[in-house]
Amino acid sequence: MSDLRSSIESATSARKKWRWPVIAFAVLLVAAIGFAATRGGGADAGAGDGEPVRGGTLQFALIDYQRSPDPQWGTNYAESLIGNNITDKLTWQDPETGEITPWLAQSWEYNQDLTEFTFHLRRDVTFSDGSPFNAEVVKANFDQYVHGDPNLGILPNGATLLPGYLETRVVDEHTAVVRFAKPLASFLQASSFTANAQPGFLSLSTLKLSANQRTDPKKVIGTGPFVYESWEPQATTVLAKRSGYNWAPPALHHQGEAYLDRIVFNTIPEASVRTGSLASGTLDATLDVGTTDEKPLADRGFQIIHRGVSGTSIRFDFNSSLFPTNDIAVRKAIQLGWDRQTVQRTILTDSYSVADSILEPSVHGHVDYSGSALRYDPEQARRILDAAGWVAGPDGIRVKDGKKLEVKLLGINNLVVNKPAYESIQQDLRKIGVDLQLTVVPIPDYTAQQAKAETDWNITAANRSRNDPAVLNWQYSPQSGNGAYVTKDSTGVDVNDVTQVLGELETTLDPALRARYAKEAQDILLDKYALVNPVYNPAQVIAQAPYVHGIVFDAQSRNHFVNTWKSNGK
Repeated sequence: MSDLRSSIESATSARKKWRWPVIAFAVLLVAAIGFAATRGGGADAGAGDGEPVRGGTLQFALIDYQRSPDPQWGTNYAESLIGNNITDKLTWQDPETGEITPWLAQSWEYNQDLTEFTFHLRRDVTFSDGSPFNAEVVKANFDQYVHGDPNLGILPNGATLLPGYLETRVVDEHTAVVRFAKPLASFLQASSFTANAQPGFLSLSTLKLSANQRTDPKKVIGTGPFVYESWEPQATTVLAKRSGYNWAPPALHHQGEAYLDRIVFNTIPEASVRTGSLASGTLDATLDVGTTDEKPLADRGFQIIHRGVSGTSIRFDFNSSLFPTNDIAVRKAIQLGWDRQTVQRTILTDSYSVADSILEPSVHGHVDYSGSALRYDPEQARRILDAAGWVAGPDGIRVKDGKKLEVKLLGINNLVVNKPAYESIQQDLRKIGVDLQLTVVPIPDYTAQQAKAETDWNITAANRSRNDPAVLNWQYSPQSGNGAYVTKDSTGVDVNDVTQVLGELETTLDPALRARYAKEAQDILLDKYALVNPVYNPAQVIAQAPYVHGIVFDAQSRNHFVNTWKSNGK
């Protein structure tokens, strides 16, 4: 893994500045060719051979559907992926290095306390309705993104990403200062964030619309390389090339408009139908490729491109306030009681990897726990449960104080590997006397059940996309996501300890200190309190026809299509 010594982390002076010439030689050519590992396709699937061809329509399949065209609201992969192609961000994060590089902001600086971030904006950017992108737009977007607007039915979608947001000050037309009440080291990464509920910029005319009015895609106006052409709920979203676009991230080395004329995003929940449509030529590319389909498609000449999803692993978040996962013995036994190599060998392909930490390996500060807290040691798991008074019952499931060791898990089926991996763990845990009960459902059902997670579910299983170690504070701090439901009443868990250790990640951009704080955060989550059980590192896997080139995976493994082209020109 790279040491990620980037502009956002080299805080060696009171004020840090970035000017574009400084990074001219730092940008790698790989940025232009898709940031993706490939196999089965011969030539690099991102770059392709020869000069890009302009024109044509890309037929692209997804397992999910877009519930609203509003990119600041969307919380599934389809919504964030589509939103990234109609909006732009202040900055771009290099997916290989983690480095934050220019985009709509040409340069920036921040104060020593990490509470003020000053952005100097490009002067040539416009929205697709012709209105200018400027500091007033930045202010209006961040204000609504964080605070919402109850009168319009707009939720405070950015409140968790930007905690402590105070205001955006307009210094002049092209200079904006974003201010926070407390240090927020992760804000520069947040300014490039492309995953759920993202800060993609919308025009002032769109910001005036209600949530219901924003279901008209023609009224959702961004600065991105594509614009909405049509939206059919739960079926298709069609994007058309934005005329006059010429401000792709410099790291992509792309000049001018997108190559494609149009992209059709097709919602196809059934893996067999996605695969069959690709094989028949109805589709040009599909996301969410089944693990059993990767090799057959590669053998037929389709290119398989993939990237691990930076952030947390797919993990079991233990409810530390609900029986029986309020018992640290149960949490530690579950961590030790299943064979990760079995999951790697029988469930995963080379596109994925079994988790050795809560942080995915590409995230700065990742530490390997496969030889300690996350080793496979069923005998030790049994001893821990024995010592805690859990006694094997007649059916093999342990019992304590007349209650069975039944652990209820809520998971999402949006990633093809999820359910098979959980079932493998379920089989192993039964051997040590733990009855893991699985409920793995589509995202809407998961979201509905998650509202009752604190009282009804021992485990919620998911991942969190964010290429920054502060994802741990975001997800697990009792003052933020509190994914393990840590409270002052949690047995054997010091809420102040958890809050303080995780909060340190927001206090510095020094890479060595951040790595130290990241390790301390992982120690407290995985070892000291055993609040989480990492399972595997997710990936986004695309199968594409050999004439498709230049699909980009960004630092959150969302796809951008400004560089995409088809050599058949259709």
